[in-house]
Parts: sequence; structure tokens; C-alpha cells
Amino acid sequence: MAANNIHPSVEQFKQFIKKHPKLVREVRSGKKTWKELYNDWYLFGEEDEIWNEYKEKIETESSAALMQKLATYLQKIDINHLQQHISTVQQAITSIQNIVRQMQETNSTKSSIHPFSFRKD
Repeated sequence: MAANNIHPSVEQFKQFIKKHPKLVREVRSGKKTWKELYNDWYLFGEEDEIWNEYKEKIETESSAALMQKLATYLQKIDINHLQQHISTVQQAITSIQNIVRQMQETNSTKSSIHPFSFRKD
């Protein structure tokens, strides 16, 4: 069945489900079926209070509030402590690079030395 042949009420129900993602979890957990939800949606409509528990509560903060939180967080950071951690990470990375370099050198020298030399007679 092509997407163009879907009944308009089914399309509206799909849009309704997108607005209430908790309903999908209800179906997947086995608490409800799609048929039950569709019937309830068809009978009660989108605005009924039975759907309130399934609405996602989206916290929207203004950019000014987010900037204020970020500024507060940055003020609490101890720069000297952060620099010590960065230095430690840099030392660890350098050590790992040295180990890898040594392993590559060892592998290249091993491949050039042949323990059994086979020559044609």
C-alpha cells in the first residue's frame, strides 16, 4: 500500500504520535496496542486530558540563562588544576607515541633480518 493511499485520519494519528513519544514506549512495552491508542485518539481527540501524561516536557531555556550558567561554571574552574591535567594527558600521549614508534622500528628491523636464508642453487 503506497503512502498516498493512507487515510487522512491515520496521517493525523501519526503526527499525534510524533508529538507524544511516550506512547511509542507504551506500545513497545506491551502496556497498550496501536489499535487501542488509535481508538482512544479517535474517540477522545487530541486535546483530551488522558494524553497529558504522555506529553514530553521540554525544558526551554533562553540563551541568556544558558550563557549565565556557562559563565558561572567557567568561574568555578581552577585554571592551574586544569593545566596540570592537560600536562598529564600530553605526557601520556607522548609516551604512547614513543612506544608505537619503538614497536614500528622493531618490526621493520625484524622484517629485514631473515633467520632462514633460502637461495636458489
